[in-house]
Amino acid sequence: MTQHRINTGNHPPIKQYPRRLPLAKKEEAERLVKEMVDNGIIEESSGPWASPIVLLRRKMDDTLDALNGSQWFSTLDLKGGYWQVEIQPEDKEKTAFTTGQGLWQFKVMPFGLCNAPATFERLMETVLRGLTSEACLVYLDDIIIVGRTFQEHLNNIRKVFQRLQKANLKLSPKKCRFFRKEVSYLGHIISADGVKTDPEKTKAVVDWPRPETVHDLRSFLGLCTYYRRFVRNFSAIARPLHKLTEARSNFNWTEECEKSFNSLKQALITSPVLTYPRTDKEFILDTDASNEGIGAVLSQKIGNEECVIAYFSKSLGKSERNYCVTRKELLAIVKSIEHFHHYLYGRKFFSGLIMHPLDGF
Repeated sequence: MTQHRINTGNHPPIKQYPRRLPLAKKEEAERLVKEMVDNGIIEESSGPWASPIVLLRRKMDDTLDALNGSQWFSTLDLKGGYWQVEIQPEDKEKTAFTTGQGLWQFKVMPFGLCNAPATFERLMETVLRGLTSEACLVYLDDIIIVGRTFQEHLNNIRKVFQRLQKANLKLSPKKCRFFRKEVSYLGHIISADGVKTDPEKTKAVVDWPRPETVHDLRSFLGLCTYYRRFVRNFSAIARPLHKLTEARSNFNWTEECEKSFNSLKQALITSPVLTYPRTDKEFILDTDASNEGIGAVLSQKIGNEECVIAYFSKSLGKSERNYCVTRKELLAIVKSIEHFHHYLYGRKFFSGLIMHPLDGF
């Protein structure tokens, strides 16, 4: 249905020699090469192109707002993901790589190509056209099927399966989950009540040892930032750690850094369930400003309860910290509206100012 093309123009072939891998990674690379040969993913190559092998972990991110109103959930995982997309024959040699035991080239689209996600997204849009948002939500090779009732959910599963079968796309049965009231999807726990962090994912944050280098600290902050929409005043809590990543001298871990480090861990394991935005309800945007930063809470009143949709916070720059109080408050409103633009654009909403300083600023 879809073939991936690698357009290199008139650029001459690039050939690089293999990098020396640690023994553990070398064994893993050899295992993966054998597995890909056995499954028809790669083949031997004799072309002029070659790149050293790179072992990567997968990344995930997506917005889950389209799940509002759903009561039933099923998750599907496409087997091999990108490997179900063929490479155009004339471009296969451009994917060649070497592990020191020969030259190989991909018969199908490998992970890591800069435009591979766009090709795969185009494939999924073509296959599931007319079903996304209403029957399912797709992020690359991860599909979540929804339904307001059991029967609607069953019908949606049938529709998605028919499309996948027609496109000859295969699933990984062990990674699929069916007819659940609560599922794990893209590092979140999804239910009819809303979205919350997945304890299995945030456990990595809780178990993270105290960083000893800037690189370690940036890795920790990167993991925390993925869930920042769940943490009120995230920027305020993380500010001492962010300042430490900018240090040009020694890595000086202070009591303030230790407090920030532990507070972030605690905030993630006690984070609230965020509700799905509803188009029939007015948005409420509460903003706040202080000497060091700005923040906001986006919510909607559902019944007698004001339910949080997401949090936003931002540390102020050097020049912004010199603003007068009124200007900082106006900046908080402007930046919050910009951040929540995709929710607020074209809609009436109430904007209020929280009349107390943000904790931590």
